[in-house]
Amino acid sequence: MAAASALDSLFADYWEFQMRTSPTWATYLGDHRFDDRLSDLSAAERDKELQALRGFLARSQAIQEAELARSDSLSAELFSREIQRQIDDWPLLEYTMPISQQNGPHIEFPELVTYHPFQTVNDCENFVKRLRAFPVLIDQTIANMQEGMKDRLVPAKVTMQATVPEIESQIVDDPAKAVLAGAIAQIDSGIPDTAKARLKQEIITAIAADVVPAYQRLDAFVKTEYIPACRDTVGILALPDGRERYRRLARRYTTTNLSPEEIFQIGQRELKLVHDQMEAIKDSCGFHGTIQEFAASLRQDPRFFYTTADSLVDGFKAILARMNDKLPLLFGRLPKAPYSFREIESYRAEAAPDAYYYGAPEDGSRPGYFYINTSHPTMRPKYTMEALAFHEAVPGHHLQLSIQQELTNLPRFRRHGGYTAFVEGWGLYSERLPKEVGFFTDPYSEFGRLTLEAWRCVRLIVDPGIHYYGWTRRQAVDFFRDNTALSDLNINSEVDRYIAWPGQALAYKIGQLKILELRQKAKDALGSRFDIRAFHDELLADGALPLDLLEAKMDRWLAMQVKSAHAGG
Repeated sequence: MAAASALDSLFADYWEFQMRTSPTWATYLGDHRFDDRLSDLSAAERDKELQALRGFLARSQAIQEAELARSDSLSAELFSREIQRQIDDWPLLEYTMPISQQNGPHIEFPELVTYHPFQTVNDCENFVKRLRAFPVLIDQTIANMQEGMKDRLVPAKVTMQATVPEIESQIVDDPAKAVLAGAIAQIDSGIPDTAKARLKQEIITAIAADVVPAYQRLDAFVKTEYIPACRDTVGILALPDGRERYRRLARRYTTTNLSPEEIFQIGQRELKLVHDQMEAIKDSCGFHGTIQEFAASLRQDPRFFYTTADSLVDGFKAILARMNDKLPLLFGRLPKAPYSFREIESYRAEAAPDAYYYGAPEDGSRPGYFYINTSHPTMRPKYTMEALAFHEAVPGHHLQLSIQQELTNLPRFRRHGGYTAFVEGWGLYSERLPKEVGFFTDPYSEFGRLTLEAWRCVRLIVDPGIHYYGWTRRQAVDFFRDNTALSDLNINSEVDRYIAWPGQALAYKIGQLKILELRQKAKDALGSRFDIRAFHDELLADGALPLDLLEAKMDRWLAMQVKSAHAGG
């Protein structure tokens, strides 16, 4: 009992620490105690955070795990691993490279209008306080980037050049036209008119006096100082600790000890298997030519593209409406949280992928969102839409992450955290899963699914190619074009994403392969008694786990299933 109580106290203190140091995340999750704040990115705060992490680790190591129940023991192990990883990775100084075309305060701050509350006068005043605090956040960000310049810890020029239009899009002459001015339309109608008029003016004034000048300072710094100091090479191999940094990132994102060399070889092996399947589809369509020629013919065929943003969104909605009806065939437990659809905002659409998912908050105040990139609809193929929808919404991210959040027996750091190899491995597994309940009957859609599968195999080659073997951007783009049916728009966006986010792309295929391996093991052991619903429910029952702990958990479950089957004759 003493150990369990100490563990609960530790987890509660750590969650409070996370909410305090990440106030906008707290808001997103429905914790509104810090709605007037932004993160403190200063050196002094970083020192405090490192000391706090060391204190949490010491407390976790003092708890006697032998006295804990199995579920608590798993939480204790996950906690210690995560805190130790954060401490071990502190010397990477990742805060010195805080901006890319994929993430950073220049993109994330305007997103506040999508989740900050505006129901009361206090809510709106908190939003204004955040607008006024933005200049400090930007100045701290610039200071951290300047520190990185001194240590030669800088990103590739190509990724930073892509941030310039993102930053410039927030620099407006009329503050009423700023993205953040969208908050005005969300002010609750129940707020008195006099207060509403005051709040609207304060929002406009803060955008003009604080937000826009901060973006202007960031814009000037990036253009005149930072981009000239950035790397001409695209891989982190060029950083002082590049090779070891990449090895560490590969371990982080795959939760395995696979080396970059081994991952590269796995990618080549898996790509060959997928290409064989793509050849069969091509032949079944009566096409006489190579996979590359077939893919090129699809890219040029207007039948396979919508012409408007609305029709693209409606296409995704129709696919997922059909999938919703099939979910009970694959799962015993379904999430309570609903999901809805949003278009990716224009200010970040150019550098964004085709789609992504944002989870629902714990308080249920809004749904999860399947974000769709509707820019250039005539370049986003219909034949990949099924797989994309299944990955991002159901049975992929929305289903898995919502179920995880609803596991109220787990501590919050597990309900709202996780491991990329599991989360994205599940997403990729979910692209194929609907085949078992009647999807992908159209050969072109199946070819599209396979080209997305090939895309994830190619990631295992291109990502280490760029960051470990020194490939150029052109080599990466050419390899993609030769081995997938993705459009040139997708290929360029993807390669730039890997340049900006080394290691993350490895998680998808490595995680999926582990899930498929565990499923096949269960099918082989249970034969006709294998129940896909029971397998999925157990796989998701503890949230996202590192792959080694997932395998150990599923092996225990399988042993009990085999024992039960033998007992039943």
